[in-house]
Amino acid sequence: MSPKDLVLVVDDEEIMRDVLSTLLAGEHYAVDFAQNGQQALDMVRERDYGVALLDLMLPDMDGLAVLEGLQKMGHPPSTIILTAFATIERAVRATRLGAFDFITKPFKNDEILLAVKNALEQRRLRDENARLKQSLRERYSHANIIGKSAAMQQVFDLIAQVAPTRSTVLIQGESGTGKELVAKAVHAASGRADAPFVAINCGNIPSELLESEMFGHVRGAYTGATHAKKGLFEVADGGSLFLDEIAAIPLDIQAKLLRVIQEREFRHLGGVESIKVDVRIIAATNTDLQSAVARGTFRDDLFYRLNVIVVKLPALRERREDILPLADHFIAKYCAENGREPAQLEPGALKILMDYGWPGNVRELENVIERAVVLSSGKTLSADLLPRNIGGDTLGPSVELPGEGVRLKEQVAGFEKALIVAALEKTDWNQKKAAQLLSVNATTLSEKLKRLKIKTR
Repeated sequence: MSPKDLVLVVDDEEIMRDVLSTLLAGEHYAVDFAQNGQQALDMVRERDYGVALLDLMLPDMDGLAVLEGLQKMGHPPSTIILTAFATIERAVRATRLGAFDFITKPFKNDEILLAVKNALEQRRLRDENARLKQSLRERYSHANIIGKSAAMQQVFDLIAQVAPTRSTVLIQGESGTGKELVAKAVHAASGRADAPFVAINCGNIPSELLESEMFGHVRGAYTGATHAKKGLFEVADGGSLFLDEIAAIPLDIQAKLLRVIQEREFRHLGGVESIKVDVRIIAATNTDLQSAVARGTFRDDLFYRLNVIVVKLPALRERREDILPLADHFIAKYCAENGREPAQLEPGALKILMDYGWPGNVRELENVIERAVVLSSGKTLSADLLPRNIGGDTLGPSVELPGEGVRLKEQVAGFEKALIVAALEKTDWNQKKAAQLLSVNATTLSEKLKRLKIKTR
């Protein structure tokens, strides 16, 4: 029998128990009885009741004391107080202790039935909300970030250590290493887990809109601002705000971000009123912020504020022992999503995955596995289901090392430049499409164009 069918009546008067039993049974509720407060507490420990109808005047203890005891249990029933001696003071206290409703005797039958129905709905919503929160915690806990390598174990240890604190967290790692997943894990393991987790990719929003997106604006703040708008700091109040690609934030907005971190307050764009917020900042970057400070594109005072707790995510090529567990995870995921039977990699396909350099990291591996699952027709993923470049066919010709040696850095830069130019030419110099071909984000490609001095068309 489910909790939604179970009602506990706590009353020492036999006549009242009979009346409520007849009334509730007529609506197909299952009813148990307790004649005193201690018996009620013992019964709730043994069974999961949806609703308790609790009389305030009990022979062994005050009904409010029973209510307080119920609320300390793991899954307390929604409690409706019944009393013939109602006072405003007791009603207020009962509400503060968690009572769902407060009904005076004598009562109307419809009044009781409506209260029980609504109390059961509250219990259902409460249980559903708890399940959802638990599901989110499990989904984004670091236990669900795949990684058996020593490098990832260090990341997990650091997440567990810093999550309960209020400190700002900076996540560093190449594109595709899973920085947002780590940010969600930090939030899920913190005391803010029940509050919002809000993410914004600072590199994907034009600078003229980024300030409004982060801080909101008042009506008339700029042309087209026909109504006021909340910023993400307000939306994330009490929770965590994840600022991905933080290096892309313009200097003027960096100054305002610094003020929020220091003062825990900000102003709407075009507004004059200061708004207090309690938001934990989790930032991420795939670039070297210290180099950005040296170039003058990132404020040093903001860097020091962000650089409190640093979580460095290793590239996939630096933790090759995680490739097979990750591949198995993605195979199971996409087989389930596409209604396929469980599949596994052929040894030849696995060797190709293990030998590849994975410039796009975990994100690239996931895309490759999804493609293989979709194209497969059986329970085995063979090498011919992998993209040609993964096998090394199109990455370039074999090379012979000259006797006098080479400058590796220059050779790598030249090869990287050739790949980027090839991608740009293939997409008619559309940087967004070229970035997709190279499995990097547009900001990363833009930075590489500057570093390698590739002139765009």
